Amino acid sequence: MDNSFRDLYRQFLQHQDPFLNAIINIFVILITAAVVWWVFHLILRRTEKRYQNHPFFQKNSQLFPLLRRAGNYTILVMVGIGLVNLIHIPIMERIFYAFMIMLLASFTNSIFNNLLPYMQERLVSKTESKIDDIIFDLLNRFAKIIIFATAGIIVMDVLGVNIMPFIAGAGVAGIAIGFAARDTLSNIIAGILLLIDRPFEVGDRIEVWSAPANSATWGDVIDVGLRATKIKTTDNIVIIIPNNEIMKRDIINYTTITKEIRVRIPIGIAFDADVKKAKKIIKKISLEMDWVMEEPPPKVVVKSFGDSAVNLEARVWISEPKSRIDTISHVTDRVKEVFQEEGIEIPFPKRDIYIKSSGP
Repeated sequence: MDNSFRDLYRQFLQHQDPFLNAIINIFVILITAAVVWWVFHLILRRTEKRYQNHPFFQKNSQLFPLLRRAGNYTILVMVGIGLVNLIHIPIMERIFYAFMIMLLASFTNSIFNNLLPYMQERLVSKTESKIDDIIFDLLNRFAKIIIFATAGIIVMDVLGVNIMPFIAGAGVAGIAIGFAARDTLSNIIAGILLLIDRPFEVGDRIEVWSAPANSATWGDVIDVGLRATKIKTTDNIVIIIPNNEIMKRDIINYTTITKEIRVRIPIGIAFDADVKKAKKIIKKISLEMDWVMEEPPPKVVVKSFGDSAVNLEARVWISEPKSRIDTISHVTDRVKEVFQEEGIEIPFPKRDIYIKSSGP
């Protein structure tokens, strides 16, 4: 039946004007595309309505829009191929296929943007290795550039443009840019090494060696970029440090293993003061703060003997690194207050001056 219909259609076209035949063929292609588009969207709507409450589709809400976009692109490509084959103009064919390549690149980029977070959630959370974290970070940063750069090269080839001079010129330009922007390239390489080595993560609290004078010297990492790392200090100042500088320095990370850190607080008492009583008071004061850990318990040791004081050191474990300065401030204030009440002297440098008078 289909063959007989096709034969009748061909016989009908053979008796018509070529221009009229072209118009009829275009009309048939467009009608067919419209019918296919309507059927496709009808099936997709019913499928989406039926499975929209399924946990998988609720978690991956972008799946149906992605399928809808893929179907639309497929229909558009088929219509384009049919029209191009009908017109038979070489330059139009090249332009059409170049456009299709860029369209495919855009769709591929959309797939990556939706698929990578899902794969990252499924794979990275189940492994202890840092390698998969690094791979996904690099893919997130470079996938779009790679996809569209590859598509651009293919498009130029489809359009008949000789790409070899561009490749050679790009090589020469790359060398020149490399010399001119060696600091930037050095920072980018250092940024990749930071992603691989992972001395700190976003949210970690680290020491900042380049903080402004009389400001906080530590802060939280808020972004690790390819060129620089952003750190927000406890004074709410954002410091942007080139990655190359970070790789040259010792990195002090307070939270890389655990948030629990030990704070050391120096305290001096007079030589004639009761050391045992002073230690007991300092331990009691340390436990007044909610964030101070009872296990391991606060500890006070005699660090050294100064010129005018016995130098004690309180060693206190806290559960939150951000409370380090608060801990030092609270203990210091309270120790001075309680020591005065208990009659424990906090010494200061003294000098005894003896005046010897000589006889006449």
